[in-house]
Amino acid sequence: MNISKKIGDFGEKLALNYLIKNGFKHIFSNYHSRCGEIDIICENEKYIVFVEVKSRQKGTNYPAIEAVDRSKRIKIIKTSFDYLLKNPTEKQPRFDVIEIEFPSQKIIYYENAFLGDEYGEFF
Repeated sequence: MNISKKIGDFGEKLALNYLIKNGFKHIFSNYHSRCGEIDIICENEKYIVFVEVKSRQKGTNYPAIEAVDRSKRIKIIKTSFDYLLKNPTEKQPRFDVIEIEFPSQKIIYYENAFLGDEYGEFF
C-alpha cells in the first residue's frame, strides 16, 4: 500500500470519528457504484449526508474543496442516487466535504459543500 493511500485511509477514519462525535450515525464507508465512490455515508435526524474526504499536506497550494471539481461532484451525485434507489429514505440528502490537513490532523468541515440539483438531472 502506498503512502498516499495510507494517508487517505487514515484521513477517512479521522473524518468518520469527527462526524460521530458531532452526532452523526455512520451508515456506510467507501460505497461503490458503477459511477464512482462515496467515502462516508452518515445521517442525523434531518439529513442523509454523503461525505467526500480529502487529505492534504500543510502548505498545499489549494484547499481540498477545490479538488472536488465538477467531474468529481457529478460522480458523487450519481453514486448517491444509486445508493438512494437501493436504500430509500425520507431524509434530505446533503453533500459535505471534509479536509484533513497533515501532519496536524486539522479538520476543516465544509457542510453543504455543493447541491445535488446543481446538475439538474439527478434530483
